[in-house]
Amino acid sequence: MTDAVFIGPEIDPARIAPDVIIYPGCRISGERTSIGPGCEIGAEGPVTIENCQLGRGVKLKGGFFSGAVFFDGAGMGGGAHVREGTILEEEANGAHTVGLKQTVLFPFVTLGSLINFCDILMAGGTGRRNHSEVGSSYIHFNFTPHQDKATASLVGDVPRGVLLNRRPVFLGGQGGLAGPARIEYGCVIAAGGICRKDVLSENQLCVPSVPAEQTVPYDQGVYKNIDRIVGNSLLYIGNIRALKAWYSVVRAGFIRDEFDRACFNGAQANLDLILKERIQRLEQFAGKMEYSFQTLEKDGAFPGFGKKQREFSSVWKTIRAALEAPVNTAADADLLAGIKAAGRENYIAAIQSLGEGARTGAVTWLQSIVDEAAEQWS
Repeated sequence: MTDAVFIGPEIDPARIAPDVIIYPGCRISGERTSIGPGCEIGAEGPVTIENCQLGRGVKLKGGFFSGAVFFDGAGMGGGAHVREGTILEEEANGAHTVGLKQTVLFPFVTLGSLINFCDILMAGGTGRRNHSEVGSSYIHFNFTPHQDKATASLVGDVPRGVLLNRRPVFLGGQGGLAGPARIEYGCVIAAGGICRKDVLSENQLCVPSVPAEQTVPYDQGVYKNIDRIVGNSLLYIGNIRALKAWYSVVRAGFIRDEFDRACFNGAQANLDLILKERIQRLEQFAGKMEYSFQTLEKDGAFPGFGKKQREFSSVWKTIRAALEAPVNTAADADLLAGIKAAGRENYIAAIQSLGEGARTGAVTWLQSIVDEAAEQWS
């Protein structure tokens, strides 16, 4: 039934490995599409792939995938809706009916079913038996009543997360996380609640409270304390910049063939897309400040908040220039030596075999990139 599979005329046959299994009903298009050895497409239902890059042994069981990257062993269940800017690193996976966009999942991170998890980076865990997990029926809230999306969230981080040696995070099912939020390693967010705050200490159980019922006057154009929104947004941007540097210096050494190269190039392009999006969203947020601080000043309410908003509006262009500056790729010498000694055939094994000096050097280097972004606003 080869005629039941549509392969776009722009597809280079050499970019689909000969042992790939493609079930009937699938559609594959986009000149940037690349499907590596051992992949399986459409085992549970039709799959549409547009300009995605798949490494080895990726399993996309059903759904729509556009502009996403899947490293070795990653996978998604049926009914998925995965859009541009998404990166699933090695063995990251989701069950059925999962929606992702500009989502970065580090190795082993597992998503349950019926999940909307856009604009978020999640790390944690050391393997398939010790991984960060998101329970079924979970949502990352990434749009606010103020009509803005300066809401990307960090679950874990890049400087420590890339080393694949941190305790996992568990986000309980039938719940949600209101961005922009930060959750530390080893934390558990209890099922059934909406987490509306940062959890900045490791190994915490957070049982979200239920807001008190009330009906009060509310102006959707007026903000109050913007420090957390700006601070968390800058931290997220700093982490994306750090991940770009890690890919350029470390991941670049693990390219075995053209399928790996396609995944690497696709991931770099997606990180650029995320970075551009996050800066644009923060710029839109800055553009809303004038109405907000003028309203607060006119009403004589929250003078400190209005002052902060005016300040952020005035310094935004300077902040943006710093966020768009070239990223620091001068990696620590101990890290480079450790990677060279570990070998370049297996990314996971190489990273997890690094010695203490190399790990410390990696964290110091990557954290300096994050701090450079975060320090643009105090």
